[in-house]
Amino acid sequence: MPASLGVVLSNLAVCGSHKPQAASLSRTARTSVSCKHAGEHSNPRHLGLARGENSARVASLVSRGGALGLSRKALRVEAVAGAYSNLAFDDLVKINNEESDLYTVINVKAESKPGLLNAVTGTIMDLGLVVAKAEKSTENDDAAYDKFYVTDYDNKKVYDREDLTNIRICVASVISKEVGSRIPEVGSRISEVAARPLTDFRKENTEEVEDEEQNRRSELLYSLMDTYIKNDIPSIQSSIVNHVEYTIARSRYRFDDFEAYQATALSVRDRLIESWNDTQKHFREKDPKRIYYLSMEFLTGRTLLNAAYNLGVKDAYTEALAELGYNMEILAQKERDAALGNGGLGRLAACFLDSMATQNLPAWGYGIRYQYGMFRQTLSEGFQRESPDYWLNFGNPWEVVRPNVSYTVKFYGHVSTHEVDGRNVFRWNAGEEVEAVAYDNPIPGWNTPNVINLRLWSAEPTHEFDIESFNTGDYITAILQKQRAETLSAVLYPDDRTTQGKELRLKQQHFLVSATLQDIIRRYKETHSTFNDFPDKVALQLNDTHPTIGIPEMMRLLMDENGLGWTQSWDITTKVYAFTNHTVLPEALEKWPVELMETLLPRHMQIIYDINWRFMQELRGTLGNDYQTMGRMSIIEEGEPKSVRMAHLAMVACHTVNGVAAIHSEIIKNNIFKDFYKIMPQKFQNKTNGVTQRRWLAWCNPSLSKLLTTTLGTDAWIGELELVSALRPHAEDPEFQRQWNEVKFKNKERLAATIANLTGVNVNPNALFDIQVKRIHEYKRQLLNVLGVVDRYMLIKSMTPEEKKNVVPRVVALGGKAAPGYEIAKRIIKLINSVGEKVNNDPDVGDLLKLVFIPDYNVSLAEVIVPGADLSQHISTAGTEASGTSNMKFAMNGCLILGTMDGANVEIAEEIGEENMFIFGARVADVKHLQETRQSARVDERFTKAVNLVRYGHFGWADYFAPIVAAIDGSHAGSDYYLLGPDFGSYLEAQAQVDATYKDQAKWTKMSILSSAGCGKFSSDRTIREYAEQIWNVKPCKRPDPAEKRVKPRMANSEDPNVL
Repeated sequence: MPASLGVVLSNLAVCGSHKPQAASLSRTARTSVSCKHAGEHSNPRHLGLARGENSARVASLVSRGGALGLSRKALRVEAVAGAYSNLAFDDLVKINNEESDLYTVINVKAESKPGLLNAVTGTIMDLGLVVAKAEKSTENDDAAYDKFYVTDYDNKKVYDREDLTNIRICVASVISKEVGSRIPEVGSRISEVAARPLTDFRKENTEEVEDEEQNRRSELLYSLMDTYIKNDIPSIQSSIVNHVEYTIARSRYRFDDFEAYQATALSVRDRLIESWNDTQKHFREKDPKRIYYLSMEFLTGRTLLNAAYNLGVKDAYTEALAELGYNMEILAQKERDAALGNGGLGRLAACFLDSMATQNLPAWGYGIRYQYGMFRQTLSEGFQRESPDYWLNFGNPWEVVRPNVSYTVKFYGHVSTHEVDGRNVFRWNAGEEVEAVAYDNPIPGWNTPNVINLRLWSAEPTHEFDIESFNTGDYITAILQKQRAETLSAVLYPDDRTTQGKELRLKQQHFLVSATLQDIIRRYKETHSTFNDFPDKVALQLNDTHPTIGIPEMMRLLMDENGLGWTQSWDITTKVYAFTNHTVLPEALEKWPVELMETLLPRHMQIIYDINWRFMQELRGTLGNDYQTMGRMSIIEEGEPKSVRMAHLAMVACHTVNGVAAIHSEIIKNNIFKDFYKIMPQKFQNKTNGVTQRRWLAWCNPSLSKLLTTTLGTDAWIGELELVSALRPHAEDPEFQRQWNEVKFKNKERLAATIANLTGVNVNPNALFDIQVKRIHEYKRQLLNVLGVVDRYMLIKSMTPEEKKNVVPRVVALGGKAAPGYEIAKRIIKLINSVGEKVNNDPDVGDLLKLVFIPDYNVSLAEVIVPGADLSQHISTAGTEASGTSNMKFAMNGCLILGTMDGANVEIAEEIGEENMFIFGARVADVKHLQETRQSARVDERFTKAVNLVRYGHFGWADYFAPIVAAIDGSHAGSDYYLLGPDFGSYLEAQAQVDATYKDQAKWTKMSILSSAGCGKFSSDRTIREYAEQIWNVKPCKRPDPAEKRVKPRMANSEDPNVL
């Protein structure tokens, strides 16, 4: 029996449930029949699409009696099978192999009806059979049968008993569908399913007829979609193959792995959308305060497995696909990572959305739908090459385009003043307009019926095509506006070394906030007649300075578009905005030239001037004539060029400003924004970052997840990570350590295979896997890592064969992208690859040391790298990393941290203990002095030797690497700003401690277990709870759970999901 029989039976059940309707479109039931050996008569091939290795699963499917979908009601397989087995099939269909020497004869008896012959013929052909000829019975002969003479594709008769039974079932079901109910009723076997909420569309209407018609329509609409899609195996299979045929337009018998992925994704999305729509309706009814999270990046990664896990259907989909002949894990690999971010900022935003959904917060994310992402990184002779990331080439099955949700976004032009009702009103006469079109992406929470939304904006022209220019032969002008508009959402972080690049970046930021704020205001006004309650219903979080231009845009929309005065508009603005700072580097704080702002956003520049003037007046009342401090705090920075300090704008307008790690928050209070902190200390908070343990532990490391659940006796840790602290008593248990190490080794084998596939370098999974994956930047000190590899390489080269036996084999892997305009970072990538080429091909070293650079590092690669790492390096110069979140991901997977006391490393050390990490390097308090004295300071001689090997061309490309050498050798003022030389000796000592500890596997494993056990604090669930309670004042708003309450009440004031 073929693997797809479960799907067939599901379709037959649906067929059997249909009542005859006039002029109905006939649709044949379909199956695949596996033709097995029947003596020497039948060829052992599958008729139709056969995935024979899985055909044995069908017996278990039938015997299991899983529920099948029947018009959103449940039919069990056993009921279907039982019903069909009790039918007198001979009354409808007889199959005879004796009537003809060449053909199997299918005899069909049914009352004549137009279309029946074609329907039966189509069904037989869909079964993979060849209809050689057909004979119609005489119209007056009630005892006669229509005859169909068939063979398989090898022109052999069909003998297999199971195949013949399947043929009879299929043909009989089609007859029952076409001519009447011969399939028995099995309604008594209907299982209980969850009912969906009934929205009450009834309105007060003076016309009784209209009211009755509305009620009738409402009842009809509810009855058509009255229950949720079922998640049993046959229903899932039916959903998948229906999408194959009706959405993707492929034959359900002929679809490859990518098409199977698309259909599976759409099937999962169906289930997401049900809960998504009902969640938004619930929010609309309850009207809670909502949090809107604005970010230029959302590095979401792949969606399929994460959504399936969060919905609780992963196992069911895995089994359903296996029975269809597909592997869920293989299909998941067909999904392209969504190119919506680059580094930690975007990944943090994605983790936050997951936690907001899991915490049942009424939340929305807002970003840009980048067509090509930042770039796709490839390597050519060790150099980074950038190319567009065509992640949308084959569509994105997870998004829902909302063509009816679009807003006009303005640029350029001039501002005019008009008198309206006795007051001056400003009007922005734009020189350019584009349309922002919404694309929605459902975000499911774990263990909750809530599904929230990520809305991404795509830029489209206000006028698609200039037909007049085209008709006059000016073809370029005809499409210029379209291309200019689409450029806005083409690429993340365009290179801003040029004036045009800076302008495009600012345009992107305004595009995001303008469309978002128009959307938020529109949603608010649908249920409120004034703006009095706006601060009680809206909270806006700015993820770094990129969306800060939203502050003057909010003022503009409230004053110019909605008629509010300055005082009320400013009061609203300062109550709704909060700002997260993500950098401790003053040079990384955004500034825009006033000239550019006046040209691109003239009305906003006026508003910013007004904000700054009022702020300066307030400061004068506080500081008197301290113009030096006032100048440091001013939003407008005097100089050449005159600039707008976007972080200062956020400081002035936002009610709360937070850092993202304890040490970072202290730095911004005592250094970067110390003047603001002195005057407005109440604004400053810390919210230590976190990551979602669902994607970064439970889903990406299923073997460890299973071990944790078994050991803890519950899977509740997936929602409450603090529970993993109960692992501590097991840290020294030899049996638990053995299981722990088995999980780690399997993950290392998977990582080794990935490295070999991406780099061509074969690595030994028994080696220590030493990982540093993050954005390439001087302050993150990938250079310190590679110089350490150079030192280790030369040390191994100098060893005797006997000494080499004591060396711990090590695989050092780095990954990350360098910004296209960041030349030193790109040279660092080339240096890593040049050193790797030398080391990896040296027979004196062999497997004792390997150095690889993993290209195009992204979320999906991280999901392989993180579980397989033994050691992870987080070695930024103390006081330069705001937080870091990859350290949290590695630590909770039992990877040990080699790092400085910087960013979140400080708090990780507090939670898991410094004794379970490898800490080195200068502390924050020492950094300034070391920088000032670097030129005259003595450094470890091993650092000088390693630098000189690079300087004098030991790894080739001496001229190309000369700027790197000059940047770190301390030969002139400002050289080695990030203190590689002063920290190098301490770094090598920490690495020696790593080697010694790794030789003691019991101790290493204990530290690994304690690392995981101490990571409860670093869940983004905790972070989001703190934001919600201490900054946003937003409460959970969980919709009724259909699993707890089968029939839900009708809801008034439904919100059309098309205009969410």
